[in-house]
Amino acid sequence: MKIKKAFQLSLNMLIHSKLRSYLTIVGIIIGIAAVVSIIAVSQGAQKSLQDKLGNLGADILTVSPGGESKAFGAGGSFRIGGGEGGVATASSTAQKNLTSKDITVIAGISNVKYVMGTISARETVNYLGKSTTLNIKGVDPSLWTDFTSTALQSGRYLTQGDTNSVVVGNRIATSVFTNGLQISRLITIGNQTFKIVGILQSSGGSDDSSIFMPISSARNIFDVGGIDFSSISVKLSNVDLTNDTINEMTNDLMLSRQILNANSVDFSVSSPLAAQATITSSLNSISLFLAAIAAISLLVGAVGIANTMFTSVLEKTKEIGIMKSIGAQNKDILIIFLFNSGLLGLVGGIGGIILGVFGASLIGGLVGGSGIGRLSFGSTYFSPTLIIGSFLLSIVIGMIAGAIPAYRASKLRPVDALRYE
Repeated sequence: MKIKKAFQLSLNMLIHSKLRSYLTIVGIIIGIAAVVSIIAVSQGAQKSLQDKLGNLGADILTVSPGGESKAFGAGGSFRIGGGEGGVATASSTAQKNLTSKDITVIAGISNVKYVMGTISARETVNYLGKSTTLNIKGVDPSLWTDFTSTALQSGRYLTQGDTNSVVVGNRIATSVFTNGLQISRLITIGNQTFKIVGILQSSGGSDDSSIFMPISSARNIFDVGGIDFSSISVKLSNVDLTNDTINEMTNDLMLSRQILNANSVDFSVSSPLAAQATITSSLNSISLFLAAIAAISLLVGAVGIANTMFTSVLEKTKEIGIMKSIGAQNKDILIIFLFNSGLLGLVGGIGGIILGVFGASLIGGLVGGSGIGRLSFGSTYFSPTLIIGSFLLSIVIGMIAGAIPAYRASKLRPVDALRYE
């Protein structure tokens, strides 16, 4: 018997199946939909994580005051792009400010390309009669472009020689003030007037909610000393040496700050790579757990297919006997029933993928921007591997579940089959 004919007979069996066959297909649809939804949301969250950490720059380390590194922010949520330096906030009951001496020590490390001190605080900002408190960051204009990876939406970055100039984050420019902020407009920060020279693109990180100005201007507004920094940003020459550089930096700073006991360290060094590894590991664990639950649905669907195929063999015993009596071989009967079970999985897979895409999109819409800090679980990502893999998985499950019933059908003796009532 030709494959084409066997497929036509299998398709005819599916089309004229009873209600239980369609209920079996529903079981496969639910299982595949659960797998597609879970993996799509998980991949979307991981892609969101990679994009946000990519904006921070994998080659940039942040030194913060305080010896106890906090991987999680207020409320227990991880803050991608949060903290003074952009990755993690460090705090201690006995903080000691970072100084220009620390910058000198860090600059002496071989793998360090650039070092920039930053001061940061919240200050009152006035624009067209409206006042609000925003995060202000003082940076070195000559080095800032080497550290920021957030592109400009309009205007320019700060340059050496700027005094009363600022660059504004996208959220502040578009959402904080009623009329929005534009290039060349004047705003008042503290008691000083500044001209907006640049507006950043939206990055999803802390840059969106910050205003950047020359560090000398920030010192005047904040009224802080000339040697203290809120954080120090360090750009590396070779990312592959990140861990070695962190260890060397820690040891050199401990020696410079006269810290003999590791438990008394009053600073912390953080890296986007470490944050990414931690959250990726957590996401993988959650995804694996949810996928295991979805696999149970697939198992139930597979049992349903096997049960339906056993019943179908019994119902078509006489037809099997007729086909064998006119020349059909065991392999022909086997192929027909394997095709039939594979078609059950195929239809269930198509329906499951459609339902899964819809379900994942619905989850994305309902969840929105919630998740671990600024890491959105509302993101979904449907990779070709996921779609094709789910499609093939449903067919394979159907054929495996129908293998034993198909084998039993192929072994029926024609005489016994024709006698079956």
